[in-house]
Amino acid sequence: MKAKTSFNPVCPIPISEYPNVLLAHGGGGKLMHNLIGDMFVKEFENPLLSAMHDGAVFGVGKERLAFTTDSYVVDPLFFPGGNIGTLAVNGTVNDLAMCGAKPLYLSVGFILEEGFGMENLWRIVQTMKSEAVKAGVQLVTGDTKVVDRGKGDGIFINTAGVGVVEHDLEISPASVQAGDAILLSGDLGRHGIAIMAAREGLEFETEIESDCAPLAPVIMKLIDEGIEIRCLRDLTRGGLASALVEIAEGCGHEINIEENAIAVREDVRGACEILGFDPMYLANEGRFVLFVAETDAEHALEIMNPMLVDSVPSKIGRVSESNSGDVILKSRIGANRIVDMFTGEQLPRIC
Repeated sequence: MKAKTSFNPVCPIPISEYPNVLLAHGGGGKLMHNLIGDMFVKEFENPLLSAMHDGAVFGVGKERLAFTTDSYVVDPLFFPGGNIGTLAVNGTVNDLAMCGAKPLYLSVGFILEEGFGMENLWRIVQTMKSEAVKAGVQLVTGDTKVVDRGKGDGIFINTAGVGVVEHDLEISPASVQAGDAILLSGDLGRHGIAIMAAREGLEFETEIESDCAPLAPVIMKLIDEGIEIRCLRDLTRGGLASALVEIAEGCGHEINIEENAIAVREDVRGACEILGFDPMYLANEGRFVLFVAETDAEHALEIMNPMLVDSVPSKIGRVSESNSGDVILKSRIGANRIVDMFTGEQLPRIC
């Protein structure tokens, strides 16, 4: 008789707490962080995946390449400042840029629902073509699937990207050092509020447009100018707060930021006050946080400023000597509070 094979049918996510997937598991907060870390990374564990970066950086022959993938399920498909095609190109291009890679090629997968309008599909395809030209990438391969009416929500898009790393920097949370400056590329919250307004039919005194834009040109310029970049993150799901918490956990240092230095447009701030949102957690699609050596901070801001036509970059804090791994926000009134990832879901389906 053969010996019994050891088998432990225990799910790493507590079933008693979350027996089913929730929308919040894709929202950029604690639930998504736990799902990825406890389920996917644990089961598929390897050094490239365990780095928990926006993409994987690896050697092929004498070259260093970056590879990333992302899927887009935004609701509504069309919103002020863009559509699902805008996100599908720029979101993947920006993930490559956050690895310090020059984006080169994209793949695209379309999941189409029976009955989806050809005119809308054409608009999305034309947008993707235009955004790819702006970002300097080519769409070189793809796939199309059609699902039954009522099972696809119109259209879902997946894009994967490949880029080349042409420098020796190790851009990751592990490279962050005490004393580093923390720079923010612009104001927060526009994309999240633009999506919310379009979805719910809300009208404000001014139309708030998404900030969706390719970030690779400014990142490549910083690298070419010799800026010693330690870490990069684009501020998508979970916003600035979640990005900083992930970096603090990755580097082990305390991160100190100042609320007065974080730009939020008055119309976005007003919308957040009405709707009960915190701009720190709102999604952005054209903003990033940058960790650099303190000696490079002013030069980096000088390089970024003319290239970011719709925003003004700023220094928002520094990395402390403390090894607490916390993110500490100094509020407008001078009080300190710990910034954590949110547990629930602020805005579903924002990308």
